[in-house]
Amino acid sequence: MATINTLKTFIKKKQLLTAADKVLLAVSGGKDSMLMACLFHDLGYQGIIAHCNFQLRGEESDKDEDLVRQYAERLGYPFFVQYFDTEAYAKENKISIQMAARELRYAWFAELAKAEGCVVTAIAQHQNDHIETALLNLTRGTGLQGLLGISPKRGDLIRPLLCFTAEEVEKTAKEYAVPYRDDQSNFSTKYARNKIRLEVIPKLKEIQPDFEQVMQQNMQYFEESYRFIERIVADIRKAIMQEAEGQVKIKLADLAAYQDDSYLLFELFKPYGFKKEQLMDLQDCLKRPMGQLFSSASTEALLDRELLILRPIPEEAALQLEISSFDAPIAVQGKQLTARKGKKTEIASLPNSVSIDADLLVYPLQLRYWQQGDSFVPFGMKGRKKLSDFFIQQKIDRFAKGQVPILVNGDGQIIWLLNHRLDNRFRVTENTKKVLTLVLK
Repeated sequence: MATINTLKTFIKKKQLLTAADKVLLAVSGGKDSMLMACLFHDLGYQGIIAHCNFQLRGEESDKDEDLVRQYAERLGYPFFVQYFDTEAYAKENKISIQMAARELRYAWFAELAKAEGCVVTAIAQHQNDHIETALLNLTRGTGLQGLLGISPKRGDLIRPLLCFTAEEVEKTAKEYAVPYRDDQSNFSTKYARNKIRLEVIPKLKEIQPDFEQVMQQNMQYFEESYRFIERIVADIRKAIMQEAEGQVKIKLADLAAYQDDSYLLFELFKPYGFKKEQLMDLQDCLKRPMGQLFSSASTEALLDRELLILRPIPEEAALQLEISSFDAPIAVQGKQLTARKGKKTEIASLPNSVSIDADLLVYPLQLRYWQQGDSFVPFGMKGRKKLSDFFIQQKIDRFAKGQVPILVNGDGQIIWLLNHRLDNRFRVTENTKKVLTLVLK
């Protein structure tokens, strides 16, 4: 039978919290969370009880709240409740009611824990929840990591009841005379998790009566296997990934040995947010790298010649400045763009400094990034050239070209690709009367 010592030992072994830590106890009014509150009280932990009223079951939701409030008072824990319009949130965000409730409660728990000085938030999930999660993940194709089930500690969330089975929770709740309420929605098989608990697991137990124990053992093996794979992947990352200036560069020759190993590629690029479908496209393109660009929610990946380049997706380009004069320095990407009157005998022609015919300027000028279709006449040439072609010739990759500041005349003509090339039409000639020298540093 589960005992308070079992919980105490588990907390210490998994390093869930210390005796001095203040804990937020997430209590719904159900058997599991009410028992958790009881045991934490008996172990002497300081904390608060937090209850979510999702306003989905009318009077039943209010009865849950009343029970938790009364039990918190009995245990001497401060009680906090939050009311949510869960249906409206789900509709607004186009997600399921279950997902809406999950997002709302975890966001509130984090906010409340911070405000009340709680080090961790305790969620009441036991070993059977652990198994249900693994089986549910198996149906979703989440891979080996999904078969690990629920982690006892992830960030500031802890799940201390993972040391107990559902049967042990049931017996201990009776032993401690813990009051609780059953949520009738837990018995509806229209939800996938409930269907696994109420229909799938009983069938599996007909085949293997000790199914829960066997599954727990298997999940331990899965975890050990996954940790072993993690170490291998970490070694490969260290060997082939070079980090510099906010980018990660991988030689395609180094990646070639793994390009047919879908699982290994998934693990290699998982920290960058790439999904299986995106990595399948990447696998195809590794065989014919031609400047393709791939994006996850957080990272851009560019196949550029002999390299695969990864970088965080930058914030939306905000370089859209109007320049009415050069009376004061202009901030550009952490540098200063300044201007001074120049002399025809001192013509600047460095990447970060140019001299131009001031009489050709039509104010206000514009400072912006490259746009599709831009073209100019490169200094020293007569014909027009698309900027996209110029960037290719200069071996400027697709990441970098999107961050090249461009000075544009009031009539729409490009004057200068900062740090790269002046437009030949604005060069100083023998007919120039006024020279303006621009410097970026």
